[in-house]
Amino acid sequence: MNSEPEDNNNKKRPSFGQVVLSTLAAAVGVQSNKNRERDFQGGSIKTYIAAGIIFTTLFVLTLVLVVKTVLGNMG
Repeated sequence: MNSEPEDNNNKKRPSFGQVVLSTLAAAVGVQSNKNRERDFQGGSIKTYIAAGIIFTTLFVLTLVLVVKTVLGNMG
């Protein structure tokens, strides 16, 4: 039939850990080209949007908690 390799069937979806690491790398601003290509080829945009929203929410809540703790200990 067709002798060309089928890339669409061989694309693997990133695991949960890979999505988390990619989200953290994006937050810091560093990402290897290999991982970036993996994310764009095999990942779902909805997964990365959800991971980004969850990370951002947790980050902001952590900052609020730290600031409240520091201000509470000031006096």
